Amino acid sequence: MREPGPRELFFVPLGGSGEIGMNLNLYGHDGRWLMIDCGITFEQEDGVTHVLMPNVRFAHKRRKQLEALVITHAHEDHLGAVVHLWDQLQCPVYATPFAAAVLRRKIGEADIEGDLDLRIIDCSTSLELGPFTLEFVDVTHSTVESQAILVGTPVGTVLHTGDFKLDPDPLVGPATDLAALGKAADRNIVAAISDSTNATKDVSSRSEAELRDALVQRLERVKTGRIAVACFSSNIARIDTFIRMAAHLERHPVLLGRSLRRMVGCARETEYLSESETEIEVRDFGYLPPSKLMLICTGTQGEPGSAMDRISRDDHRDISFERGDLVLFSSKIIPGNEDGVQRLHSQLRSRSVEVVSEKEEFVHVSGHPGRPELRRVYQLAQPASIVPVHGEERHMTAHAELATEMGLPSVVPFNGAVVQLVPGPPKIIDKVEHGRTRVPGRESGRRPPSGKKRRRS
Repeated sequence: MREPGPRELFFVPLGGSGEIGMNLNLYGHDGRWLMIDCGITFEQEDGVTHVLMPNVRFAHKRRKQLEALVITHAHEDHLGAVVHLWDQLQCPVYATPFAAAVLRRKIGEADIEGDLDLRIIDCSTSLELGPFTLEFVDVTHSTVESQAILVGTPVGTVLHTGDFKLDPDPLVGPATDLAALGKAADRNIVAAISDSTNATKDVSSRSEAELRDALVQRLERVKTGRIAVACFSSNIARIDTFIRMAAHLERHPVLLGRSLRRMVGCARETEYLSESETEIEVRDFGYLPPSKLMLICTGTQGEPGSAMDRISRDDHRDISFERGDLVLFSSKIIPGNEDGVQRLHSQLRSRSVEVVSEKEEFVHVSGHPGRPELRRVYQLAQPASIVPVHGEERHMTAHAELATEMGLPSVVPFNGAVVQLVPGPPKIIDKVEHGRTRVPGRESGRRPPSGKKRRRS
């Protein structure tokens, strides 16, 4: 493949196009390259969850021309591969304080060669990286400090939305900066490279504040049994809701799961969460009356060997559920995980536990934009074209159809596609090496040996 010239701007996704997860995007201009995000995905095989990351050989061959890796937010599918792939890239890594805190903890757990060059930047800041001028824009998502990026070059600017939604009351962190997106219209926005996850939906995503009110009303109805709530560990606003709710219900919160405790630690370090005076350790779960407990945990996707999976099989050392307890899954069922989630719910119900999920009640809101939100952003920023990413082919195709409805040209890329953005309109001009590799030594889901339960008082 030829390198981009001084009058050209290329976009090359190596992950996250045609799939949900493993996001990695490259921009090329005048012989230089910029990488945005470097994430992982998961694959189930014979009861084992394998952790996968993108093949970055294309970027590795150009690491001397690679200005930096920039992280949009602290989700595993956007930063989970950084510590494993950085030795092949050897470039500066820029992240906001919360994402940097997450990366530092991952660095401490991983065995990597050399010292990762991690540079912390403020939200809504700007950055000069070779021929690229980056302007960061606050957007709301299902974790804190999510950023859209205006990637500027002498030949045009790209709006890289990252993952976002338009939530007027996100509870933790700022709302999407619509004023900044409106000002972007004054720039030459040649393309919007944008989130497609909910592009098939004709409604906007609901607000986190609206959900909090609904969850309070639902959990107030539980008078005697234990309450267990499960959510994604990076959803700081949701975790804040549950910690506040535990206090409101005069229950002690119990945090279960390494990833959850890691994220809560990062949120407290960066002052998005405060310490809970009533929080107790997992080992003390069995010493309090059921009506005084609220378990906050991960394991929403039925991952074999996860804490929630072991609890459902009565195979956890410290925790068990009984008749009259409630388990509420405040999460989306990720496509591909349906069988595992159904198995988990069935195991819990077989123990006479009440199970509530998004299928039965309003217990979750998405962090991604529906078609009305996408349309609003494009009306504000006025991009000349749309390039859908971050979605399966059906999501990206629906996104391209929305672009057509708005009179905007679009192209649906695939991992490894070389998309020429300038001169436009966008078109695929080549393809490069891409693929998936397993994270060395990282697989989960093997059933641990059973331990004796703590005697209950």
